[in-house]
Amino acid sequence: MAHHSYFSSLQEQLADGRLDRREFVRYSALLGVSATAAYAVAGNIVGEDFAPKAVAQDMPVGGSMRIAMRVYVVNDPHTFSWVIDSNIARQVCGYLSRTGTDNVTRPDLLSGWEASDDLLTWTLNVREGVNWHDGRAFTAEDIAWNLNHVLNPETGSSVLGLMKGYMMNDAGDALWDANAIEIIDDNTVRLNTRSPNIAIAEHLFHYPLLIVDPADDGFFGVGSNGTGAFKLTEHVVGEKATLENANNATWHGEGPYLDRIEFIDLGDDPSAAIGAVASKQVHAVDQGDIVQLDAYKAMPHVEVNPANTAQTGVARVQADNPPFDDPRVRKAMRLAVDTPSILEAAHRGLGAPAEHHHVAPIHPDYAELPFMSRDVEAAKALLAEAGHPDGIEAEISCKKDPAWELLAVQAMVEQWKEAGINVSINVLPSDQFWEVWDKVPFGFTSWTHRPLGFMVLGLAYRSGVPWNESHYANAEFDAKLTQAEGIVDVDARREIMAELEIIMQEDGPIIQPLWRAIYNVSDTRVMGYGMHPTSYIFGENLAIAS
Repeated sequence: MAHHSYFSSLQEQLADGRLDRREFVRYSALLGVSATAAYAVAGNIVGEDFAPKAVAQDMPVGGSMRIAMRVYVVNDPHTFSWVIDSNIARQVCGYLSRTGTDNVTRPDLLSGWEASDDLLTWTLNVREGVNWHDGRAFTAEDIAWNLNHVLNPETGSSVLGLMKGYMMNDAGDALWDANAIEIIDDNTVRLNTRSPNIAIAEHLFHYPLLIVDPADDGFFGVGSNGTGAFKLTEHVVGEKATLENANNATWHGEGPYLDRIEFIDLGDDPSAAIGAVASKQVHAVDQGDIVQLDAYKAMPHVEVNPANTAQTGVARVQADNPPFDDPRVRKAMRLAVDTPSILEAAHRGLGAPAEHHHVAPIHPDYAELPFMSRDVEAAKALLAEAGHPDGIEAEISCKKDPAWELLAVQAMVEQWKEAGINVSINVLPSDQFWEVWDKVPFGFTSWTHRPLGFMVLGLAYRSGVPWNESHYANAEFDAKLTQAEGIVDVDARREIMAELEIIMQEDGPIIQPLWRAIYNVSDTRVMGYGMHPTSYIFGENLAIAS
């Protein structure tokens, strides 16, 4: 297969030092070059083989693994609002692509993809030989149905936030062209896009874009059909979800090794997870609370698995709700906080202070701006200019758990007081918070990792998309975001990203205190349970020694 025409330019950028080797592999894979080939080419250029080495392991077969994780309603995968929901469904239903812990995106239910030179036409090749659990062949029609479903505004899927710029019309209420999603044959789907976008392959791994059986009309539950390694046999909200080995003869990956996976809901008290791990009632925890890190490290039978990520939390206002409808008020709230001290207070200094624009230093297209330091007097002046010389009163809603979120909110509330921004805190249990997270005028929302900087900007701040909880609408921002999405050259894209970051700092709807360093924990007998930067769990990789 001929490589994309831009592949040679990527090689030149790597050789010139304008692109590091891992970003070379990532962008090459996004353009349809196999990760194996990209690693090999990069190794020849830099004179070092740095491809991930497969570790030969004699994986034990059989047994059950119990993982402490919240168990929520999972009946509508295409509208999932959090990763933990997908960690149940992903064991049953697959994705078209998969982004690994090395941030390289590889085919999954696809065997590969090709992009046209102008990045407007993307050909998706179905992996042959994959069957649904009921024996029916997995085909291009299944893919097209799922893409049409997530892009239907009536579905309410956050996938729309990623794909709106290149798949939807100006109004955002329909595909931009009747052939935008085109079935070529049983094994081929073609995306005919409105504008170029380099990250389409990564969009296909956005966690609500699970490929569900069209016969289920988007519903998922006990007994649902899937292409994955497991089937869901039990699901009780707030208690437990059980998945059994599906014994799928056409399963396309390695494993599965376990007979059963049980997700156990221990509630919102992190001490319950500590006790369950200490007593070996569970084999793993999906994500450890930062305040419990030392306790886990002290357990001789526990392995702590860390990851540096673009996971974060933002105090976001609804930009159409007074007094937050004035950009001077929003900027004043940013200037009134000191992010390094909040990182220390809420996250023990683990991670990095944020800069109020939701693009992380680990993103390849991050543009470094002068750091937005605390300036209480400037904040007061902006409030006075906006007609609030005596300050403002507000209420922020946040979750009770994990502990770092409330700690971050409490630290910001204390700092806001000095600028005359008096904020009370409405603390909610997680299940209640997720019912209103996108409805409250002022709330603190955690956001997970995305591999590229512009991805979360599209999900959270593009006008009119389902996850735009802040009701932010800025035509200049939208246009520059669409422009950035179509630029392959990372240096050129970084120039546009700098403009987007400045818009967020000057006009945006968020106060962002920190970037998180995260970890999960597992019993030392557990195999295959690493920490994915987006907190994904892949049950087919797991095994447990007796």
